[in-house]
Amino acid sequence: MNTDTIAAIASGLTQSGIGIIRISGSDAVAVADRVFFMKNKKIADMPSHTIHYGSIRSGGEKIDEGIALIMLAPHSYTAENVVEIQCHGGPLVMRKTLQAVLQSGARLAEPGEFTKRAFLNGRIDLSQAEAVMDVIRAQNDFALHSSVSQLSGMLSEKIRKMRSEILYEVAHLEAALDDPEHLPLDGYSEHLADVLHQLIPEISELIRHAESSEKLSEGIRTVILGRPNAGKSSLLNCLLGEERAIVTDIAGTTRDTLEESIRLDGFSLRLVDTAGIRKTNNIVEKMGVSRAMQQAEDADLILYVVDSSSHLDENDKEIIHLLKGRKAIVLMNKSDLPPVIDRKQLMELTGQPVIAISAREGTGMEEFRQKAAELFDIGEIGKNDQIAVTSVRHREALADALHSLELVERSIDDQMPEDFYTIDLMDAYRSLGSIIGEEVGEDLINEIFRKFCMGK
Repeated sequence: MNTDTIAAIASGLTQSGIGIIRISGSDAVAVADRVFFMKNKKIADMPSHTIHYGSIRSGGEKIDEGIALIMLAPHSYTAENVVEIQCHGGPLVMRKTLQAVLQSGARLAEPGEFTKRAFLNGRIDLSQAEAVMDVIRAQNDFALHSSVSQLSGMLSEKIRKMRSEILYEVAHLEAALDDPEHLPLDGYSEHLADVLHQLIPEISELIRHAESSEKLSEGIRTVILGRPNAGKSSLLNCLLGEERAIVTDIAGTTRDTLEESIRLDGFSLRLVDTAGIRKTNNIVEKMGVSRAMQQAEDADLILYVVDSSSHLDENDKEIIHLLKGRKAIVLMNKSDLPPVIDRKQLMELTGQPVIAISAREGTGMEEFRQKAAELFDIGEIGKNDQIAVTSVRHREALADALHSLELVERSIDDQMPEDFYTIDLMDAYRSLGSIIGEEVGEDLINEIFRKFCMGK
């Protein structure tokens, strides 16, 4: 770990009310005193967690007026001495202030280096550090809630508890194997099986929610399917609240996919409007249909738009075949016109929930939102006490830990010697430790923080 003093612009490099230049390291106070001047006093003489007004200068030239926030180690974000200089938020002012700080003894921080130091100094663990960028990148309420939950240590606490239970069993086994006379292992296999019957479901539950949590955090990939003129583009425009897709009475107007994102009650849908599915000899339209079919294969959710004012045809049957085994909602569009399709029969035919809507008039949208939330367990996963695992790295580590514990369970069932248990128990211990950063290498740590933004 580098222990030199680092600095960076911690606010967006755009025109704004306030700009922040963050300085961290053992010489942070001394560096700040060389660029930030107050009347008859120095930052070095001020107590921690105080704010002071002064001027920012470089080589005798006054750059700006602002304030300095002093946070001395270990009570700071990085657990080092930190001084944050707040100036006016113009890009030129911020750059000149940063340049003055760098000329006064600091070096430019690498992406994520402030958070990396917080991790290496033990103020936060690796899962909390990763949650910092997740908070910044959050695009919906669910992503923000799960990131803040992880940042507060809910996942860390769960992982540490499970690791503690595993380590206790490993220590007991090692001690008993070294001194069997004083620590007999009679009946221990039954005890360990009981412990595993608690741990395995806990990890399985985290993994079970992980896939849905990832999709909710990133946005549910939602593909709109239907035959030409069913109202797919009208639905897209209705959900977006603007005329984003071209809508005409001419069948086959949409020839290519069109992607947009919307927020619905705390979660996001990544909408993909597609070409109408029908048999055609037009080469361009045929390519659009092929792309629509491929998009459906990759979708998390399919919205099948049906024109309820006309009978189903062969094209609809082809679409219905795509819905088998998939998460989908059938939308009976044009409910403002006399229907010729029975809702119950369509539900039986597709095996999917059916909702009557009018994309033109905007009716049925609330029922659609509720059904989408229900399909992805939004209410269940979004509970305050539910830990949402949204990182692929964390999910893979949990899966590895689960596999190792299942091997221990199998060894018990096969009546293997007790020394076999410790190998797989320690593998599970290490896999869980990689989530919070206690069992990871330097390369992985560098890779994680390299993805952070500057100044954080």
